[in-house]
Amino acid sequence: MEVASPIEDAGAMVDAHLLKGCCLEAERSDSVWLRLEGLFLALPEANRRQLRSLIDEIRTTSLILRELADLSQVHQDRVPLVLDPLNTVLPCLSRSLRDIVTHYENRKLTKVNRWRTMFHEMTNEAGGLQLPQRFVVYNHYLTAIRNLLSRSPDFDLNMMEAFRLQILNLREARGIPPPPIQAGPLVRYGTIPPVEKDNSVHWAEQIFSLPLPSRSPLKGGLPSESFGPHRPWGHLTIPANSKVLFRRPVDDDKISLIAYSDGRDGSPYLLLRTFYMGGPWFSLRGVHELCIHRENDSIQFKRWSHSENCSKLWATLRFQTWEELILMYCTFLALKSRNALTVQLATKEYALKGEHKLFQATILDDGFKHSLIVYEDRYTGGRRIHVAVWEGELRQCPVWTAFVTHQSTSPTWLKRVSRKRIRLADIQLYVFSQQYRQQTQRKGTGGSFELQFYSEEAAQSFKDLFYVPIKSNTSRPITPRPITPRIASRPTTPRA
Repeated sequence: MEVASPIEDAGAMVDAHLLKGCCLEAERSDSVWLRLEGLFLALPEANRRQLRSLIDEIRTTSLILRELADLSQVHQDRVPLVLDPLNTVLPCLSRSLRDIVTHYENRKLTKVNRWRTMFHEMTNEAGGLQLPQRFVVYNHYLTAIRNLLSRSPDFDLNMMEAFRLQILNLREARGIPPPPIQAGPLVRYGTIPPVEKDNSVHWAEQIFSLPLPSRSPLKGGLPSESFGPHRPWGHLTIPANSKVLFRRPVDDDKISLIAYSDGRDGSPYLLLRTFYMGGPWFSLRGVHELCIHRENDSIQFKRWSHSENCSKLWATLRFQTWEELILMYCTFLALKSRNALTVQLATKEYALKGEHKLFQATILDDGFKHSLIVYEDRYTGGRRIHVAVWEGELRQCPVWTAFVTHQSTSPTWLKRVSRKRIRLADIQLYVFSQQYRQQTQRKGTGGSFELQFYSEEAAQSFKDLFYVPIKSNTSRPITPRPITPRIASRPTTPRA
């Protein structure tokens, strides 16, 4: 086993100390904004606006700090660049949070006067910078640090330097001396390692950035869990130039899930972070090493234990909405199906527990023959359109999904434009393929999405699932009824 040199060990200790500091101040931020929420409820309406802004900013501070700690595990080669900026901001941020607590706990004053005193005294000590704006400065600087760490094209060194100077002024005003040592290299244009330009955007980067068209709540209650095995920060080997695809906080960020593509071969991996004894602990598995299963409001990931020769739970992640659960499930399936390291994907993994199939047919979609299925969720009643690969090695691999929202009750939502073609007026696709081009299916000035079936019968059955024609030659929405799936027995290239 290769042993790190004493210098490397010392550097790792500084890295771990500062990044654990991010987690510590995130926890402190949560404690502070929760206390301020109680103060907010005690204030008259006229005094609440500034306090609401402060609470929102401190909550944002907590989120960015945890994100920094998580991303640092993936971008370990970039960590030295952010050490000095963190050493600049964390002591100042910590002092501000502790000062707020001191004011909050002053029992000699009423809650209204505690807020007034806190606001005016902390504004005056910052040269007139109002208290909520102080945390705006912290958050802009922390965001710049995050962008530097993650190689974001949004990183702006000049903007970062402007906020750094503001924070140094805040330190001086509060009597906090400059950092005694330089924790890492100075961030200057000449010292930032060049980033290999990659203009391509992986489909998984976009899935969770799109807004949800609907939110169907799931009955939760139990917390999410990470079962490990876990390692402390810096004890996992992640190749340089690995690319984060998405990060999903779970249970108010008590657990986070990062998906990234390996910097060597592009294979997708999942990195879980949890907290134990006040510090972050991580567990890492390749997507190809995991199996997925739904259980009510949660997704369960299982791994194979070679020592015990059986499968074991790796994580149970609970979701607040059905839509978020579906997107995570489909994203995992697509990543695993398209991964060259995947040996086998069990058929039961494609069957999402709790869904009832209302309809199935084949369609011609962006030049490919795909399977279209309409599912209804037994727990929420939510419906979605699911399109998957029809045949070949990727058979059943998700291509896209779309949630059927209240828009479907409009008589103009669905229109049959020919014997085999139907257009949907308002539908948002979540695409799980790099090659798929949804614009080829968008028709007309309104961008309606066109479904082109292989048979007239399938097109009619799909329409009947949502509308039943009546004598007045209009349509009315009905409650979906189960329909025997129809698949063209001998599909040919459809004609309009």
